[in-house]
Order: sequence, then C-alpha cells, then structure tokens
Amino acid sequence: MTPTTTMRAWRTTRPGPLADRPLQMRRELLPRPTSKDLLVRVLACGVCRTDLHVVEGDLPPHRLNVIPGHEIVGEVVSVGEDAGGRFEVGQRVGIAWLRGTCGHCRYCVRGDENLCPYSTYTGWDADGGYAEYTTVPADYALELPSGYPVVELAPLLCAGIIGYRSLVRADLPDGGRLGIYGFGGSAHLTAQVALARGARVHVMTRGAEARELAFSLGAASVQGASDPPPEPLDSAILFAPAGDLVLPALEALDAGGTLALAGIHLSDIPSLNYERHLFRERQIRSVTANTRQDAKEFLGIAQQHRLRVSAHRYPLDSADRALVDLAGGVFSGAAVLVP
Repeated sequence: MTPTTTMRAWRTTRPGPLADRPLQMRRELLPRPTSKDLLVRVLACGVCRTDLHVVEGDLPPHRLNVIPGHEIVGEVVSVGEDAGGRFEVGQRVGIAWLRGTCGHCRYCVRGDENLCPYSTYTGWDADGGYAEYTTVPADYALELPSGYPVVELAPLLCAGIIGYRSLVRADLPDGGRLGIYGFGGSAHLTAQVALARGARVHVMTRGAEARELAFSLGAASVQGASDPPPEPLDSAILFAPAGDLVLPALEALDAGGTLALAGIHLSDIPSLNYERHLFRERQIRSVTANTRQDAKEFLGIAQQHRLRVSAHRYPLDSADRALVDLAGGVFSGAAVLVP
C-alpha cells in the first residue's frame, strides 16, 4: 500500500492550560522513518492522562511541537531495511510509551530498562499518535492480542501495561485484598487482572459512572475517593494524580501492606505521620514507565482473558475535546481517537 504524502496531526505548540488551546491541528508531510523503523498508519490512539500532562506542561517539554499520544494501534505501511523480520506490511502493530533505551547501562543490563537514563518516550521525546501516521523503532513495536477491535486495543497499550506494572509493584498476594484509588482507563483494566487472580478489589473513586463501572466488573465494594474500605488492604494502587490520597491509602493498609503510585505526575503529598501511615512495615513504591517484558506479559494476559475495555470513541479532529473531557472526568474508562 502506498500512503498519501500528507497527513493531519495535532502538535503541542505551546504547553499550557487547555483553555489556552495548546494543541493545534496541522496538515503536514508524513514522517520519515529511519532504516530501523516501521512507518505506521494510525488506526486508533488512546487518550492518556500522561498526554494531558505533556500538553499542559506538567511534564517539562522534551521536544518542541511534539505530537502527543502513546497508545497507538496501527497498520504497518513500510518496514525499514534494518528493522528485522518481526513485522510485515499490512500487519497490525502496537506502539506504547517506551520508545527506546540504551541497552548498555546497568539498569538495562539487569532488566530494568524502564529506569534507563537514556530512555525515550512516544509522544514526549518523539511524535506520537494524535495523527494519521507515525513511526516506531521495530524493536519497541508490540505484537497485539487477537479478538479485540482497535478501539479496545488502544487503551491496553499504556493504561493496561502501566496498570499491570503497578499491580506487580503493589506486591498483591494470591487471593489478597486490593484497594484501587481512582477508577479510569488504567484502573478498570488492572482491577480485572486482579479479579482474575482471585483478589478482592475495593474501589475508592469520586465519579458516579466510575462507581457503576467498578461494581459491574466485580468490585467487592465501592466508596468515595478518600473513604476507608470495609476491610484492611494487603495492597493498594493510587491511579488518581492526587497526592492527598496517599494518606488515606496508607491508613487503609494492613501491616506489611504496599501502596504503589501509578502516575507519572502526582500533586504534592501532605506530611506523613509515622505511626498512622508507615509503621508496621507499610511501604510506598513508585512506578516509572514499563519494560517491554511488562508489555509482553500483560498483552499475553489480555489474550488469555478477554478483558472488558470501556472505550469512548472520538474523531481525530476532536482530540482537544477528548482531553478536556478526560480532565473533567466526563467519562469512565478510556477515550480513544480514531482517524
């Protein structure tokens, strides 16, 4: 298939509040892949809270005028001569947040490539999926599970993967009690993985629609964002970017419990009281990006267990509105742009 020579794309021209229209739609030439890249026609791109942080400037700009978006489902248009033999023209492919690592530092060598100081990210260091075409290094492209429409595949590629890593970091025991704070695109997928492993899941969230979704997926209880769950928790994950929720989450943990902080950005955490929040070997763990192994494991789970994906379709032309709706909590689950 020979693509057109131009495409539509949203660029972050001046990071700042959404009211100031930091995103601008442009028509421009297709990206030029390197010999190690795939050129991909975007079929769907999820709208992640990290995109919001990039567009509004909560995350410092890594590339001027970057195209956001890192939950990309696409079709391979061309394969670079040095891109290996994993993918072929016409194949569906996934593009996630992690775009490149050095492969040689001590973090990469020990299997923690998500901590590589030279790591790069889709939609932050390089142009992402709020466009009709994009590129990806073939080594960082992902094979996709079958049986999902593209609109449901897109949220798996960040919301699902980072939620899975957060669950691993939360150290949930078999059959354990998990608390989830905030119930959006990532949380509703993570809850299903935990439930499939026999966990009792308690959800703390503010939105009525999100509470209904949590109950429909099998949550044992659902209450307000900072309310205590009905039983002590073995593990908890904070998905909401609200540092003040760290305190009630820690108080809800049983002795030896672990709280994982899933977001790339978090508002300031209030002062902790050692006795109330940390004593009895309760602990906090942050989550930093993901490894390709995380992606492989989670997408394997998605192949084995048909996950219910709450996806809300937006046309590519409405990317700015999708971000406004995300920030305002208009929908439960995930938003997905479809060119």
